Amino acid sequence: MDSRLWKAWRTETGYLFVAVTVVTLCLQPVRAFGQSQEFTFLLPAGRSECFYQTATKGGTMEVEYQVCVCVQVIAGAGMDVDFTILSPQGFYIITELRQSDGIHMVDFTEEGDYQICFDNSFSRFSEKSVFFEVILEKPAGDVGGDDEWAGLGTPEGTQLEYKLDDIRESLDSIHRRLERSRQMQTVLRAFEARDRNLLEDNLWRVSFWSCSSLLLLLAVAGTQVYTVRRLFDDKRRVCT
Repeated sequence: MDSRLWKAWRTETGYLFVAVTVVTLCLQPVRAFGQSQEFTFLLPAGRSECFYQTATKGGTMEVEYQVCVCVQVIAGAGMDVDFTILSPQGFYIITELRQSDGIHMVDFTEEGDYQICFDNSFSRFSEKSVFFEVILEKPAGDVGGDDEWAGLGTPEGTQLEYKLDDIRESLDSIHRRLERSRQMQTVLRAFEARDRNLLEDNLWRVSFWSCSSLLLLLAVAGTQVYTVRRLFDDKRRVCT
């Protein structure tokens, strides 16, 4: 085969291999970057709720929580809960009292089920709406995603193996940034929803009391006018 044709064939084959690799990576679920879960639940007054997260030794977990707005919260108690994270052995890792939001990072030093607890037992009447997100990162030695790359061989004598590493590094960086952007947008939406609910409830309260004050003012003004007119109303007959 002519050397030019052989070179062209190798070049086209290499580009085709890179294209197929990128499409395959984009279509497959990415498991090496970590997992995230979001929850929103209603925490009744005088109650506590715990959630369990199975952990692998060497990994990390980031927990971010925020107390949202309820009508009962606006009317009386503050937007706060007690927050704790317990190890599988029952030891307290993180403890916060009467907080409305927080972000915590936990390193998994042992395998088992970690407890994420929210406590509203100090409040007797007000229930709380709590939003929290759990982000898991696999251990550094967990290369489950590398096995998928291991079978993607490249022709010897070419630079495709270096290009493959560059593509993988770029995809990892893009995915991490997109995941972080999505998390930040979720948190910002939660803050915006809380502020909007607070403003709408305050608007209703201000409007209600303004109308009540106006009606009371009109009633007092009418009563005063009627009283003054009664003072000067003389029904006795005068003979001329």
